[in-house]
Amino acid sequence: MWSDDFDGPAGSGLPASDWLPATGTGYPGGAPAWGTGQVETSTDKPANVQLDGDGHLAITPLRDGAGAWTSARVETQRSDFAAPPGGSVRIEAVLRQPDVTGAEAAGYWAAFWALGEPARPVGSTNWPHVGEWDVMEAVNGRDSVWQTLHCGEPVAGPCGEPTGIGSGEQPCAGCRSDFHTYAIEFDRSVTPEQLRWYVDDKQTFTVSADKVDAATWEKANHHGFFVILNVAIGGAFPAGFGGGATAATKPGVPMLVDRVAVSTKKGA
Repeated sequence: MWSDDFDGPAGSGLPASDWLPATGTGYPGGAPAWGTGQVETSTDKPANVQLDGDGHLAITPLRDGAGAWTSARVETQRSDFAAPPGGSVRIEAVLRQPDVTGAEAAGYWAAFWALGEPARPVGSTNWPHVGEWDVMEAVNGRDSVWQTLHCGEPVAGPCGEPTGIGSGEQPCAGCRSDFHTYAIEFDRSVTPEQLRWYVDDKQTFTVSADKVDAATWEKANHHGFFVILNVAIGGAFPAGFGGGATAATKPGVPMLVDRVAVSTKKGA
């Protein structure tokens, strides 16, 4: 359906026809600090987001002399990545988590995820009703990955927000030093419908539609999505696993993305 292999000269930016930078500290009219308490300012500057010339997108958090952090958050222009009725959609990326660990990784929060299309026109003020698929989240340089569905009400509700319905921490050996494939499939060809997560084509987590009520499931999943890649610094997630950035946190360690692809299967 769509893909990007990030080929291009070193230092060049992403094509505006495919990608939309989300800059600042939140969507216009939306929650501050992107709703998570992260401390960086997102920019579209080459220092924070550029092609590396070797077929990768590099998203790099940086800290200035005053201690302020910048990074990048990029979204696909397309927001129509949806499973057709009776079919399925697969969203995947080949990426390397930031290769930093220990005290130098405090506050790092790398993510590959997707938001429901209805979030875009309203600054995500309808979150989490419209659905969020977290395909890969990694924090504080831990050798692990989290995968989550966000849905329902902002607090508690059928999806247990703001935590969501998640896989918990899963070991991910070598995910900082090597490229791995992370994917989610929304399958409407089975009953009940399923969301399935994969690492290197190994199924690692599943959420079935009967986990929540029908209205919550439909509102979260039966529409298009747009893909997001970002590296945040600080926020609620890293805080839950050792804390946010400190003076020891090492700036300049990128998440490298080799490929993003979206594919669909039609229903019978």
